[in-house]
Amino acid sequence: MSQFDQVSVVKQANVYFDGKCVSHTVVMADGSKKSVGVIFPSTLVFNTGAPEIMEINGGTCKVKLAGESDWKTYTAGQQFAVPGNSKFDIETVEMLDYVCHFG
Repeated sequence: MSQFDQVSVVKQANVYFDGKCVSHTVVMADGSKKSVGVIFPSTLVFNTGAPEIMEINGGTCKVKLAGESDWKTYTAGQQFAVPGNSKFDIETVEMLDYVCHFG
């Protein structure tokens, strides 16, 4: 799916880690939410409240989920799931274009 139809977009950007991650919240017709954004080259730790699926649209990243010792690489067209009330480390060496689906 290359676009979301019949949605609302929150105008205010979500800016994290001093601008290293910038996204916008998209509210779907059924009320569910997603964020669409970019992560600039960095190594960051994200905490989750709700479960998330990170869909990679462009770029490459390495991810280490909480409790895991190995980093896994994800590229455009791939995704990874993060449990709720957890965290993950992410490393990007180029701009990463993503959609975060909240569950």
